[in-house]
Amino acid sequence: MLSLIFWILAFIIAITVHETAHAWMADKLGDPTPRMMGRLSLNPMVHYDPVGTTLLLVLVVMRAMGIPVIPFGWAKPVRFDPYNLENPRRDAALISFAGPFSNLALASLLAIILRITAIPFSPFVFLGGLLVPVIILNVVLAIFNLLPIHPLDGGKIIVGLLPPQKARELDLFMNQYGLILLFFLIFPIFGGTSLIFTIIGPVLRVIFNLLIPGAAIV
Repeated sequence: MLSLIFWILAFIIAITVHETAHAWMADKLGDPTPRMMGRLSLNPMVHYDPVGTTLLLVLVVMRAMGIPVIPFGWAKPVRFDPYNLENPRRDAALISFAGPFSNLALASLLAIILRITAIPFSPFVFLGGLLVPVIILNVVLAIFNLLPIHPLDGGKIIVGLLPPQKARELDLFMNQYGLILLFFLIFPIFGGTSLIFTIIGPVLRVIFNLLIPGAAIV
């Protein structure tokens, strides 16, 4: 039961940090829209989407209980006004990158804390039960969102990096077919296996081996 509570807390922390980072970066780049909408906050409720966040929470809980489901869902998107940005295409990419970057930064910081507190007879050794799920979910959320597909952050990042003409063509294509492609990758169509884990699995394993070697990954 305690382990399940830790996974729920880890889920709340990961999506809250992710969405707040989007809002913070937009604000720093000159757009007050997220702040005016109350999104520049670490209150998880302001980032809660009744459908997407609930779905993701339920699937994360099922996964933590050992049920082989694929966690999928979304938080309330952070809205920003590109007309308030100095360089809309570049700055939109930076706003999008801020979410995954914040998750990886938090995971790295917590991994350092975990190493420090994991010494024998440390009074803080119990923190591992919470820190490991937080690290895992932050890493998974970051790497998943870096896939170059709309509506994920990676889709907006790659549009901001490409030359203008190529960026427009890709943006148009992804706006039309990105969601279809994402569902195609997530759901276990071929032999009961999700292509998404074939793609990001090796990256996740490398990061987990660096941050939490030997930990049992759910």
